[in-house]
Amino acid sequence: MTKRNTQQRRHTIVTLVQEQGEVSVDALAKHFSTSEVTIRKDLAVLETGGLLLRRYGGAVPLPSEMVVEANPEQVSNRKLAIARAAAERLRDHNRVIIDSGSTTSAMIPMLGNKRGLIVMTNSLNVAGALRELENEPTLLMTGGTWDPHSESFQGQVAEQVLRSYDFDQLFIGADGIDPERGTTTFNELVGLSRVMAEVSREVIVMVESEKIGRKIPNLELPWSSIHTLVTDEGLASEAREQIQAQGVTLICAPVTC
Repeated sequence: MTKRNTQQRRHTIVTLVQEQGEVSVDALAKHFSTSEVTIRKDLAVLETGGLLLRRYGGAVPLPSEMVVEANPEQVSNRKLAIARAAAERLRDHNRVIIDSGSTTSAMIPMLGNKRGLIVMTNSLNVAGALRELENEPTLLMTGGTWDPHSESFQGQVAEQVLRSYDFDQLFIGADGIDPERGTTTFNELVGLSRVMAEVSREVIVMVESEKIGRKIPNLELPWSSIHTLVTDEGLASEAREQIQAQGVTLICAPVTC
């Protein structure tokens, strides 16, 4: 199966979910003449991308309040702006954790001028991008159990490895921000994120403004665990006031075309 075919299949899955309201893994596997394992991986990727919600045995559309209409190029520009602002907080010789996610990954190419970095990650994508840097940061991996939902390593082994170190900073994304509670996520595996925060002196959350206000049921990090929130200039003034009232340093990065 080529990458192009995979993208086409996933696009069709999203269309079917929107048209039918609910689809089952079994029906999708028969529709595409592929395995249920492949379909479950597709659904995990699509849910991580905020395109649907998985349910036992299948998937359903996102609730209307979670659906965000956005131009992909604009989303990319926002991620880059957030990544640049976050990277500016990182100093030579820092010991940092970079969590899995597209926004945190966008920061990696901007670390090429940093020296003596020690970077722990639970993401193969982040690890691969770090190895491409000419300055070659010291790379540490959490290990643990591979979670296809978040495309990262999770579990007790990963948590034990993290607790063996201490870090200057954690750079972490979020599926949503609840202005009253903190970061929220579709993923029920939140233990590793909390351990990452525990062993880091500064917790820096990187999230696009469109995700702020998404009150997803699973609380990942409470405001008491977060020091800095980096987002883009699209954040509404009311949300700015709510976040700053939590005692969090708020950075709204300017977006360039």
